[in-house]
Amino acid sequence: MNRKKELDDANFEIRFYEGILEKKPGFIEVLAALGDLYTRNGFYRQGLEMDERLCQLRPGEPVILYNLACSYSLLDDKDKAFRAIKHAIHCGYDDFEHLEADKDLDNLRADRRFTRYFERIKGRKRSEAIDT
Repeated sequence: MNRKKELDDANFEIRFYEGILEKKPGFIEVLAALGDLYTRNGFYRQGLEMDERLCQLRPGEPVILYNLACSYSLLDDKDKAFRAIKHAIHCGYDDFEHLEADKDLDNLRADRRFTRYFERIKGRKRSEAIDT
């Protein structure tokens, strides 16, 4: 598939989901899909807006908080990304393999505060696994 076709398809999907949100602004699945589409297509501010709306509707949801951290990281707001990822982990996010590989978090992983925190968390998880 060529790049123009991909962009046309993405724009169609974005317009489709935006139309649904006009009628149902709290539709969780549409907010998540639209946030993902925005982010994958480089519209990071719009993706962040969707993630913030999702956090208002589901404040303790680990994956939503993780996605919020990704949005902040993509916008190079390391402080907010760090707070959001800590909150996600506190709320139960535990896919550390994905976290370590996710390109959206490259900015955050370059921050020493995060690397120190993440090493502590991984160490704690290893200890818990040994104890069980």
